[in-house]
Amino acid sequence: MAAPKQLKILFVTSEVVPFVKTGGLADVSSALPQKLQALGHHVRILMPKYGAIDERKYKIHEVVRLKDLSTEIGKNEVIFSIRSSFLVGARERVQLYLLDNKHYFGIRRSLYSDPITGKDFPDNDERFILLAKSVFELIKKLGWVPDIIHCNDWQGGLIPVYLKTLYKDDPLFQNVKTIFTIHNLAYHPEFPKSTFAKTGLPENLNSPKGLLNGNKISFLRSGLLFADAITTVSETYAKEISKKKEYSGNVFDVLKKRKDSLYGITNGIDTRVWNPETDKIIPKKYSVKNIANKVENKKALCEKFGLKFDEEKPVIGMISRMYDEKGFDLVQKSFKEMMKLDAYFILLGTGDKKYHRFFETALMKYPEQFSCYIGFDDSLAHLIEAGADMLLMPSKKEPCGLNQMYSLVYGTIPIVRETGGLADTVKKFDEKTGAGNGFVFKKYETKDMIREIQRAIKIFKDKKTWQKLMKTGMKSNFDWVKPAKKYIEIYKKVIG
Repeated sequence: MAAPKQLKILFVTSEVVPFVKTGGLADVSSALPQKLQALGHHVRILMPKYGAIDERKYKIHEVVRLKDLSTEIGKNEVIFSIRSSFLVGARERVQLYLLDNKHYFGIRRSLYSDPITGKDFPDNDERFILLAKSVFELIKKLGWVPDIIHCNDWQGGLIPVYLKTLYKDDPLFQNVKTIFTIHNLAYHPEFPKSTFAKTGLPENLNSPKGLLNGNKISFLRSGLLFADAITTVSETYAKEISKKKEYSGNVFDVLKKRKDSLYGITNGIDTRVWNPETDKIIPKKYSVKNIANKVENKKALCEKFGLKFDEEKPVIGMISRMYDEKGFDLVQKSFKEMMKLDAYFILLGTGDKKYHRFFETALMKYPEQFSCYIGFDDSLAHLIEAGADMLLMPSKKEPCGLNQMYSLVYGTIPIVRETGGLADTVKKFDEKTGAGNGFVFKKYETKDMIREIQRAIKIFKDKKTWQKLMKTGMKSNFDWVKPAKKYIEIYKKVIG
């Protein structure tokens, strides 16, 4: 029997943990390539080298044949280099390439937007045209030809278009296929029609039958139209975006048309980073066998956030970007009511300025019940997962969600709205049968959310039932092996 073919996969992404992170994409871009390599495939990653990336820490070095490469963006010649590193601390040594251009990436500390104004960089179109074009230069200069280019989110959306137009007759790229993964449809810019001229793509695509949507060009839409297969990060989200326009907006027509090429694969989590038995960040490690140790983390959490520790009073945590999509309008509307409940609320996150102002005011108004940290801090995220009793995720839309999975393995019970990946990973607890692993509400309404929080608080007081619920969550298996195998199946399907 022939040995299974080792696939060559080039994974193109705009962020990777631990180099840079704004959301779940960075976690996936680190964990999935490692797992694919562990399963016997050959993976390399390409990402931009932002100014915030520490060269010395990550041992980033030059590669002579990838130095001072040239391409055109519109009528301008752009010189760039591709430098090399490896995924740090990884069990598998995964080769990582970093696209280096001072003007587009190097002089900016943040990834997509100006941290002072909060507005997207005006040249984001050119920055990610360069990322797409650099893929082909990298392959040509290395002579390492992947079977699959795995493109992620709008930042990689032009890669499938270039492959099927400018490179369609190039023998080097004849057998290369593309997969395009949607991590979140909520955040994707559209650029003015004038952007098309910068791409260098054939003029026949400069029309509504090509890449234009009205007078705009969307890199996300481009990727969806041209990729050999599309994946997204949970089964329910795949159904939602291909069946309901409210979930996919102005790319609904493409997703509906391509629904047979769209696959939902629920993300895994990195169990080396998120595991209460081995977590070096939390004050006290614990497991299903010594679950009582969890309370030490609750003490530390209350102390850190200036709340009076009370073992009998549940702590409800939230770790999230503060946007309407994540259910923050529900939280804001029902906040007074939440403050009447017999529970503490602790929030970690950053996002919309209106929510920053709201929670800063709430902090002064309810100092004995509520505490928050506006910003992101990885050690605080670990402390909340380990120290809280429950985690609230009332998302309007949630492609996959990772925090509900972290929570379950930490014995912190999720309270979620039934949507996307939350619906796939959290099943409503039934007191009568003992089935389920969390608290779930269906309608996107404040009264439904409050009712489910109240139910969780009530069951929390029944220590025997609550401990059983905690143990159910902690026995969950969200390892990346299963999702990685599903990706391999899709890769093989498109390669034929």
